[in-house]
Amino acid sequence: MSQPVVAEIVRSGIVEGHHYGALVALGAEGEPAWRIGDVERPILARSCNKPIQALAMVRLGLDLPADLLALACASHSGEEMHLKGVKKILKGAGLKVDALQTPPDYPLDDAAREAVLRRGGERESLTMNCSGKHAAMLATCVLNDWPTESYRDPEHPLQVAIRATFEELTGEPAQVAVDGCGAPLLSCSLTGLARAFRTLAVAHTGPEERVAEAIRAHPEMVSGSSRDERALLTAVPGAIGKAGAEACYVVALPDGRAYALKIEDGGARARPVLMAAALVRDGVDLERGNDGHALRATGEAPLLGAGQPVGEVRAVLDDVEVLAGASA
Repeated sequence: MSQPVVAEIVRSGIVEGHHYGALVALGAEGEPAWRIGDVERPILARSCNKPIQALAMVRLGLDLPADLLALACASHSGEEMHLKGVKKILKGAGLKVDALQTPPDYPLDDAAREAVLRRGGERESLTMNCSGKHAAMLATCVLNDWPTESYRDPEHPLQVAIRATFEELTGEPAQVAVDGCGAPLLSCSLTGLARAFRTLAVAHTGPEERVAEAIRAHPEMVSGSSRDERALLTAVPGAIGKAGAEACYVVALPDGRAYALKIEDGGARARPVLMAAALVRDGVDLERGNDGHALRATGEAPLLGAGQPVGEVRAVLDDVEVLAGASA
């Protein structure tokens, strides 16, 4: 089944293209409230999985301060705070940067990447956006006396434990793929992903609460100082969230509501647009304590002509299906 249109590309009043996708919203009690498209088919949520992977590592004994635990959940921008944090995680485990098996890459952040290029620097494993997760994986192996050379192997005890936690929180069996960073990548549905993040968001004790509180306290470590994910989590205190490659995104609120989406063609520009529209549809921007203007701004994606706004990428919520038992 083809997914429906979830965003339009509008230039000078003319619709010149579309993004297709799916989105699920869970109610405060975890019940499916509304959806767009097929939200039960397995997807690869890419880096949206990282907080669940971090949860498994905390359960295995990983004990990091909140800022570094947030970095373990991160697709970081490669800013100085992120690079220092990765080194701290490795140093605490008695390891050096060369233990990382992340593929060399430039920082995601434009300014950080340009600084590397200006000084004649090259791609490094440290500056690859998944290095925080990999450093945490290595530290967890050291804690448990597991081999570090093979930590990316799906049959490694670390990865077996991560898969068990992932399947527990999503409530679904996972297929194993390979992520862009080389680590195992687990599949789930959008509903399962939303369910997993809801579990973290409503936790009041244990490793689940620790992971959620780390994300809440340090959203800039989970993404970067200028990223839309940080802006959204700052605008909605108590929320947790994570974006992933191929335009996946999941956000859970402290009252138990949760939202997960996937843009079918991987068009990243539509990802924050659709999430902001989903939250606005449910009135999150108007709720006490939230910065509605900042939340709505994360969904603004102007199109330019000669450097001036002449259009936008805008969300389309025409195909919303309100589910049985949910309020309209």
